[in-house]
Amino acid sequence: MVGLFKDLSADQANAYGLVLSSSGISHRVTKGKRGWDIWVHDVDYEKALNTIQQYLDEEQDLQPTDELLSHKYPKTFTGLWVSGLLLACHVAATVGHGHQVFVKAYGSSAFHVVHGQWYRAVTSLMIHANALHLAGNMVGIALFGTAVCTMMGWGVGWLMILATGIIGNLVNAFLFRAGHLSVGASTAVFGAIGILAAHQFFKKFRLRGHRMRAWLPLAGGVALLGMLSSGEHVDLTAHLFGFVAGMILGAFHAVFLRTPAPKACQACCLLIALGVLVVSWMKAFGHG
Repeated sequence: MVGLFKDLSADQANAYGLVLSSSGISHRVTKGKRGWDIWVHDVDYEKALNTIQQYLDEEQDLQPTDELLSHKYPKTFTGLWVSGLLLACHVAATVGHGHQVFVKAYGSSAFHVVHGQWYRAVTSLMIHANALHLAGNMVGIALFGTAVCTMMGWGVGWLMILATGIIGNLVNAFLFRAGHLSVGASTAVFGAIGILAAHQFFKKFRLRGHRMRAWLPLAGGVALLGMLSSGEHVDLTAHLFGFVAGMILGAFHAVFLRTPAPKACQACCLLIALGVLVVSWMKAFGHG
């Protein structure tokens, strides 16, 4: 007999022995100086080696995928509820033919944001230029918002999405400083896309043999940013800053928050998000 493997651990020796036995290959396992050795007949050496190699290849293919590493929260329909909230805000803004006044008073005016009216970075997310603008963002929030909440939970997810919209609008305002007005939830929509792209990147990057594939979610996110940010009257910089903010928050979540957030944490995050919206609108109405 010839040595097939030497100095194996007990688990390896047991696993390889089972593989060889299931393939009908006669073998012997002995205790060596530094581990376990497996011996086979000369005529079976090549067959035994190929059998073990095939087993190792299959084991590598069956290692945990990003779907198994990512906790999936129960199905949520909060994306539809948030889309309905955007619709309600648009209807309220257009009642009485005061839509343009509403946009000027609560839109993300770079000049006013820079000079202390920070709440506009929040209120502007719920104001839209027209029905087509609203419809696109309702679809985006329903799809990507729901996807984020499926991975992060309905509280953590919406707080992160809201944060990306606020950060994107604030950075955009300080970039222009004056002469720029932005409205719409699209900054938060692209924030959600950035969250998903970064989260999937880090999940895949941890897997041996999947690191090249890890770049696909980022490439897909950038492609969506390019496709959905083309056209007239599109605030490309707000979309870009929202996307980048989403990537940063998504990366933070994937790297540091690896365990599922409990319900108490989810409820707390949702209350914070709602509190930010309420306080911002109270400040807006109070200033007006």
